[in-house]
Amino acid sequence: MKYRILGKTGLKVSEVGFGGWAIGGNKYGNSYGLTDDNESLRSIFKAISLGCNFFDTADLYGKGHSEELIGSCISQLKRDDFIIATKVGADFYTGMIKMNFKPDYIKLALEKSLKRLNTDYIDIYQLHNPNLDQIQDGEIFHILNELKKEGYIRFIGLCIDDAIEGVEALPHNIIDTLQVVYNIFEQSFSDELFPFTERENIGIIAREPLANGILTGLYNENSFFPSGDFRHTWPISYIRSRTQAASNLKVLLNDKITSCVKLALKFVLANKSIGTVIPGCKSEANAEENMMISELADLTEDDLEKIEKMYLRRFGV
Repeated sequence: MKYRILGKTGLKVSEVGFGGWAIGGNKYGNSYGLTDDNESLRSIFKAISLGCNFFDTADLYGKGHSEELIGSCISQLKRDDFIIATKVGADFYTGMIKMNFKPDYIKLALEKSLKRLNTDYIDIYQLHNPNLDQIQDGEIFHILNELKKEGYIRFIGLCIDDAIEGVEALPHNIIDTLQVVYNIFEQSFSDELFPFTERENIGIIAREPLANGILTGLYNENSFFPSGDFRHTWPISYIRSRTQAASNLKVLLNDKITSCVKLALKFVLANKSIGTVIPGCKSEANAEENMMISELADLTEDDLEKIEKMYLRRFGV
């Protein structure tokens, strides 16, 4: 495993981290399908054995279940050897999920996350997709600054959907990390945000590097996602176009990059603005494949140019 410094946090993180969304399970929907807790635990320990020290989760994932699983593993080891990032903002404690960034709620949610994670501090506490108006106003960051001063969190993170949200957050001089969607299909952050984050030395966490599983190459236009899996609501036309694009990328595979997963993760890691990439791991096999990516040779300039040409041509779809 190779390691990178996550921006101004100074944290030395495994360049391939563990994305904890999938292991939250399907009990409450908003998932990646059914999981087995024993297999999820094995996936966490497999990742650790291969050098992973960065675990990203959220209180929303399985309504705390992802945090519980990660916490149960980390508590058996030396806490300071691991970097835990979790998120807050999706209030599920009162029934229907609603976005809530009020200070009292964040304090309550943090207390519950700390308990589930079996720790007395969180390395990176991230606001979970607040809207642009809230980011521009900046009031939502104040409570995080207080919690940082009190020692409950070490660094402040922000999870965003659009580049403008990251750009607008930077002038508040509070954010240490930004979590963004970045993959072969979705590259806009590279031009629209990363020049700003490089200047401010903001750590970048790249999520959805496999485009919600599509870049694994395991799906086709006839693939079906069951109820509870958030992809269940995807239009058929979207599934067809995405899976066709992923299939077209297979022409780039070679004796070094032998799978779509390897191609996808190596593409993300080729961008030196990225501190760590967090593919999901539902199984021990997932964890092994993801973590071993770090040992592979980097993509060549020729590889990257070919991907760029396909991107500009919308992957022939």
